[in-house]
Amino acid sequence: MNGKLPRSPFAILWILAGFMLNCTQPTPISILFLGDSITELGVKPDGYVTLIQKEIDRRFPKRDIKITGAGISGNKVPDLEARLEGDVLSKKPDIVVIYIGINDVWHSILPGHSGTSRQDFRAGLMRIIEQIKKINAEIILCTPSVVGEKIDNGNPLDEQLDQYSEIIRELAAIEKLHLIDLRQQFKAYLLRNNPENRAEDILTYDGIHLNNRGNQFVADVMIHTLIDLL
Repeated sequence: MNGKLPRSPFAILWILAGFMLNCTQPTPISILFLGDSITELGVKPDGYVTLIQKEIDRRFPKRDIKITGAGISGNKVPDLEARLEGDVLSKKPDIVVIYIGINDVWHSILPGHSGTSRQDFRAGLMRIIEQIKKINAEIILCTPSVVGEKIDNGNPLDEQLDQYSEIIRELAAIEKLHLIDLRQQFKAYLLRNNPENRAEDILTYDGIHLNNRGNQFVADVMIHTLIDLL
């Protein structure tokens, strides 16, 4: 006798069942949205970040998938880079969605503000990508949507937004990252749904920030890419 009580077959089966249950539990996943005021507003009850969380919960009721918004009004690429450690890297998310570029362009014509040159935009975004890659997170890049909703190239910053969007597309291709081309998606939607050629009130309430329809539109566009990663 070794002094140990013999385990009954039922006890052994109970232990094995618990072990197997732990082994089959899905791994928690964290998704972080990094951006400007569009993302900051996105965590409101009708915001696109909240809508994505609801849809993911509906599709994956048994999964532990948590979404966090890290948007700050007025942010540009240099601002994201400055707060990257505290707001992103230290949290070690599994997926990072970067939705930036509006202010980098828009602030170039806004009194009292300054935009971001194409060179600085590209270099800063590249450094952000490199740092996020070090924590082994999946990265999704989004092109900036609109500054004005006119469809005849009547928005003053259309050309610049297209140029900055192309930088994002190129980086996504070079770095083999996931791309959500919101710029193209918005342009296609507005072409179909803005017959009066209005500057706002289609997907935005002011030409930039999303209204309820815009939040739902962005959520619908983004969810497909996110689901492929879950």
